[in-house]
Amino acid sequence: MTTDIVDQIVGVTPELDALRRRRPVTREQLQASFDALFAPVSTEEVSQAERELIAAFATRLAGDDDATGTFYADRALAVDPQRGAVVIAEAVDAAVTGPFGSYTEVGLQAENTEGERYTPSAEVSGALGERLAAALVHTHLLVFRPRESSADDIQRLVDAGWSADGIVTLSQLVSFLAFQQRVITGLTALQKGIAA
Repeated sequence: MTTDIVDQIVGVTPELDALRRRRPVTREQLQASFDALFAPVSTEEVSQAERELIAAFATRLAGDDDATGTFYADRALAVDPQRGAVVIAEAVDAAVTGPFGSYTEVGLQAENTEGERYTPSAEVSGALGERLAAALVHTHLLVFRPRESSADDIQRLVDAGWSADGIVTLSQLVSFLAFQQRVITGLTALQKGIAA
């Protein structure tokens, strides 16, 4: 097992470490998920650079002062400085308050909310490539408008060169990052409370 990434991002203290040790399975599985997604057996369907760039985009949507976003931004810049800079700038511009979207279920439509949709410019698509640009659009959808995800969205990924296995990995990656980011935000708040 690699260094515990959550501990690394939070800057774990002995008190927080003791708290985390109360849930050893959760701690181990969170790290195992990170290892599976960022040190996979195969990167055939989703390259290492794509994983890092998508992670930077997904987590940086929370703002530039988010510790998880900073961690993944640094990783993206290390693996692909040129595209990493574009992805980070796009995430900053694409950050909105969400989630939002439309419900199709009767009785829930009163909860429909509108919000901006992310669409990369032709210049950005050219710099990132169609495949990565499509992944960022899908990532924004999953982060801010998951209730609107449809077969058409999957088809856009297929049209951009994503395989079924690649799409599953992309979705797993975004889901994991959302969970990891919430855990880190919670632990950071607890750590501040312990220190106060």
